[in-house]
Amino acid sequence: MSCDIGLYGLAVMGQNFALNMASHGFKVCVGNRSPAKVELTVNRAKDEGNLPIVGSSDPQDFVKQLSKPRKIILLVMAGKPVDDTIAHLSQYLEEGDVIVDGGNEWFHNTIRRSKELEPKGIHFLGMGISGGEEGARNGPSLMPGGPKVAYDMLEPIITKCAAQVNDGPCTGYIGPVGSGNYVKMIHNGIEYGDMQLIAEVYDVMRHVLKLSNKEMAEIFEEWNKSPLNSYLIEITAKILAKEDDVTSSGYVIDYILDKTGMKGTGRWTIQEAAERSVAAPTMAASLDMRYISARKDERVKASTLLKGPEMTAAEIPVHKGQLLDDLKWALWASKVCSYAQGLATIKAASDDFSWDINLSDCCRMWKGGCIIRAQVLQKIQDAFGRDKNIPSLLLDPVIAADLNNCTAGWRRAVVVAIGYGISTPALSASLNYFDSYRRESLPANLTQAQRDFFGGHTFERIDQQGVFHTAWTDAHKSIGDINERKAGEV
Repeated sequence: MSCDIGLYGLAVMGQNFALNMASHGFKVCVGNRSPAKVELTVNRAKDEGNLPIVGSSDPQDFVKQLSKPRKIILLVMAGKPVDDTIAHLSQYLEEGDVIVDGGNEWFHNTIRRSKELEPKGIHFLGMGISGGEEGARNGPSLMPGGPKVAYDMLEPIITKCAAQVNDGPCTGYIGPVGSGNYVKMIHNGIEYGDMQLIAEVYDVMRHVLKLSNKEMAEIFEEWNKSPLNSYLIEITAKILAKEDDVTSSGYVIDYILDKTGMKGTGRWTIQEAAERSVAAPTMAASLDMRYISARKDERVKASTLLKGPEMTAAEIPVHKGQLLDDLKWALWASKVCSYAQGLATIKAASDDFSWDINLSDCCRMWKGGCIIRAQVLQKIQDAFGRDKNIPSLLLDPVIAADLNNCTAGWRRAVVVAIGYGISTPALSASLNYFDSYRRESLPANLTQAQRDFFGGHTFERIDQQGVFHTAWTDAHKSIGDINERKAGEV
């Protein structure tokens, strides 16, 4: 019997997603450059209940075993390995076949590959997959973008294999080619922000309140029963409670070097936010902290030269219960701001590329299976359900009211951290984002006046229509056609 779908690329994610599809009754052919990985996956399928997975010996054999029109999911390393794999497989494919790249790929590469395969009539989709190894096996969030006709061919499989929540599977048609990778990229940027926010709260708990790992684990576990309920809060509690099994002394967390790695999607997110002229300070702060964390040797030296505040509890008194409550709501409000920034970036790209992405659907897809799944996503989904064209999540009356209720504690938490010299760049950036966005008037008038002073960049007035320039000193001369000075503005 021909296979329903093929999966090429059998690192753990690939193996687990193949097993996921087979668990839902689909016959899967698996392929990999290494025959050992193929054998391992086939054996896992047998061990996990004789699941319908068959191996292949080479790309031609892999393609031969697929029913037409063929559907292939690639889970190989982004970049050149994807191009090489497509080249190996496409020579055996026919018009109407479908290739799906399930990796974390730069969306422009996905668009390029789609165009390269068009002359052969091969459909190409980019599908973001979130949930890690566990999600791939038991139900991830799947974010596909590409030709609708190709999505329709894939839909019966991915809707069954995706995570399931109260209002359906955590997948759906995102939009044209490139949009699926874009949404997954922004998902990862939000993930960066969320992780940094949690780390900052942990830092305040540890250094200001002097809490033990066990105490912090219990607090995060309790918070996971509140509006902060999320996958990242859940695993934080488990991480902090894990005792070290290497030394049999203390907790694993205290033996981990304070350097955070990254694969590049966070950097892409900030680059894209800049390209779309969208402020994304929470996510940008999280990326900056990964850069700073990587400079461990420099920080060790700096710690002997640069001094922080030498405050005592008497000078900045804190009440444990009050500060914990403040941190809780500061974290919730900052998380909402991070989502707002990410979704605003998706909206801007959707408008620029005519993708027509439904932001409410994005939130639904993120409610289960993925790393950023959280209770608050239901509120955010509802906000875009009320008004799909709302310029910013912060303009939704329900979300705005919730944020307003958090501000007093949010400010107290940031002030305490600053007083004790604990860096909270993401918490602070989120609060600054909120404070900037809520103000009718900003000091940008002075900045624009400076631009006009040194560069003749002109300005608008609040009392008259049009574009203006001022001769600020006797040295300033006529700048000619004022409207031409606006050319090149982004």
